[in-house]
Amino acid sequence: MKENYSILIIEDEDSLRLNIKNFLVNAGFEVHVASEGLGAIHKLIDFKIDLIVSDYRMDIFGGNYWVKFLKKFCSDTKVLFISGFLNPNEEFPFTVIYKPFDLEDLLKNIKTVLNIN
Repeated sequence: MKENYSILIIEDEDSLRLNIKNFLVNAGFEVHVASEGLGAIHKLIDFKIDLIVSDYRMDIFGGNYWVKFLKKFCSDTKVLFISGFLNPNEEFPFTVIYKPFDLEDLLKNIKTVLNIN
C-alpha cells in the first residue's frame, strides 16, 4: 500500500474547502486545494494527484465542461464528486457524495476509492 496519498480538493465554498482540507490532513493525506476548475488545472500540472474530490457546480470551469475535462485529460486519476446540485436518480460518470455529508462518510468513500483498508 502506498504511504502518502495526494488529494486535490476543488470546492468554491471557502469554509467547506478548509474543513475538508483540515480533516484530511489530520487523517494523514497530503492535500492540495483549489476554488474552481481553472485553479485545479494548475495543481494538476504542478503536483502528482492520486484523487480529485471536486464540487460540480463552480463559477469558473465547473459543471459539464469540468466533467468532460476530467474524463479526457485525467482518465488515470481517481475522481469523487461532492454536490448538492446533481440529481441522485440521474446517471453520472463518477461517484458522487451528496451535500450535506459527514466528513467521516467522505473519508470512508476516499478510502474505498483509493483501496485503503
